Amino acid sequence: MNNTKANLLFVLAMALFAVQDLFVKRLTVHVPASEVIFFLGLGAAIIFAAIALRTGKTLFPPISVYPLLYLRTVSEAFCAIFIITSLSTVPLATFATVFQAVPLVVTMGAAVFLKEQVGWRRWLAIAVGFCGVLMIIRPGSSGFDSATLLVLAAVLAISVRDVISRRLPVELPSSVVSFQGFAALIVAGPVLGLVLQQNPVQPTAGQWGYLASTVGLGVVGYAAMIVAMRIGEVSALAPFRYSRMVFSMGLGILLLGERPDLMTYAGAALIIASGLYTYLRERRLNKRAALIIAAGPL
Repeated sequence: MNNTKANLLFVLAMALFAVQDLFVKRLTVHVPASEVIFFLGLGAAIIFAAIALRTGKTLFPPISVYPLLYLRTVSEAFCAIFIITSLSTVPLATFATVFQAVPLVVTMGAAVFLKEQVGWRRWLAIAVGFCGVLMIIRPGSSGFDSATLLVLAAVLAISVRDVISRRLPVELPSSVVSFQGFAALIVAGPVLGLVLQQNPVQPTAGQWGYLASTVGLGVVGYAAMIVAMRIGEVSALAPFRYSRMVFSMGLGILLLGERPDLMTYAGAALIIASGLYTYLRERRLNKRAALIIAAGPL
C-alpha cells in the first residue's frame, strides 16, 4: 500500500471532477442538459469501449448472469439526468455541499437493503448529516429553492448506484462497468430532451471544446480514482472525498461570483463531520473484526 501517492491521486481526481462540474454548469447555459448528457456519454463510452475491447472483454455480458450490472446501468442514467440538470439550475456551492451526503445515504441503504450492521452511533451521525442538508436547502423558508430537490434526487440516484456496485461480482472488469454506465447516457440524453421538449443546438467551437474537456476530465479523474483505490487503503482515502466540495466552492466563489451564506457553511460542516465520523467508526469496527478473525477460536 502507498497511501501518500494514493491520497494525492484521489485529491487530483476530486479536483478534476470539480472542474468538470464547473464546465457542465457553463455549458448548460447555452446547450440543453439533454445534449450535454448525450455527448458526455458518447465520448466516454467510446473511450472505455476501446479499453475493454483491447483487453478482450465483452461489452454486454449475459443479463441472466449479471443482472445487477444492468440494474446499475439503468441507475447510472438517472444519476446523469439529475446531476447535470441540478448543475444547470442551482449554485455550484449548493450542489457540492449537498452532494457530500452521498456516503451517508449509501451507509443507510447498505443497512436497509444489504442488511449490513449499522449501530446507533452511525445512525445518529446520519441524522446529523441530514440536519446539515436541511440547513442548506431550508424547505419551507423564503430562501428555499425547489431546484435543490434535483440535487437530493441526484444524491439518491448515485447512492442507489453505489449500493448496487457493492454487490457486483469481482470478476466484472471496471472498463465494462464504466462503458455500460456511460452508454446509458447516450439513451438518457435524448429521452430527457423529449420529456422536457428541449431542442438540440449546434455547439460553437468553444462549446465543443468544453464538451471535449468535460469528457477528458471525467475519464482522467475516474482513472486517477481507480488507481488510488487500488494502491491505497479505501478507508484512508475516504476523508479526501470532501476535497471535491472545497474545490467546487472555491471555483464557484472565484469564477461564478457565488457567495454561500453562513447557514450553508454550517450545514456543510455538519455533513462533513457526520460523514467523517461514519467512515472512522466503520474503519474501527472493521479492524476489530479483523483482529477477532486473526485471533481464531478460543
